[in-house]
Amino acid sequence: MIEVKNLVKSFKDGPIETRVLKGIDFTANTGEFIAIMGRSGAGKSTLLYQISLLDEPTSGEIRINGKDTRVMSERDKMLFRLAEFGYVFQDYALLPELTALENVALPLYMQGASRAAADAKATVALERVGLGKRLDNLPSQLSGGEQQRVSISRAIAHTPDVLFADEPTANLDKESSATVMGIFKELHKGGQTIIMVTHEEEFSRFAERIVRLDDGKIVSGPR
Repeated sequence: MIEVKNLVKSFKDGPIETRVLKGIDFTANTGEFIAIMGRSGAGKSTLLYQISLLDEPTSGEIRINGKDTRVMSERDKMLFRLAEFGYVFQDYALLPELTALENVALPLYMQGASRAAADAKATVALERVGLGKRLDNLPSQLSGGEQQRVSISRAIAHTPDVLFADEPTANLDKESSATVMGIFKELHKGGQTIIMVTHEEEFSRFAERIVRLDDGKIVSGPR
């Protein structure tokens, strides 16, 4: 599903250029659950942002379902992300003035779904993560674990090809973390492709493949 060749990402600060990714080769197959691991600063989140089209690599090739992303315009990438990808971030990224239902339904509205259709899909997604009775709650009325479950619901409501998760348990207690990882496990059993960045060994074990980064390079894990 995803093929990456010689991926390089550098950041410039005036005359200083820092190369964070140093020629990454990586593949992800349909239905895989992959954990990307490494120490702080190894390039884990940077790699996730490149392959999920949230950032532009300095050089290298990224193909998704055979499509060369180098020839895609910014609008093409935006529409592709909206339709094909789901994202879960460690800070939940929920809009505080919207209810759980509205937060989940918003990307569906943006895809052109009717209010009724979007709300129906959002309700199903929230029920799937055990929040069927919290549809009308604002994020401030939910615990951290519940907010992350809303975030997961938003990511899966449109049945994405790939679910990307960047440290999804970083801000959660042990019980909430276990609940989130249990949801990921069930999604994977259902055939969902998941690529997750984590620094926690106990949660990386939920994945079927671990890719370890060090100093911007893959040091272990099948490519």
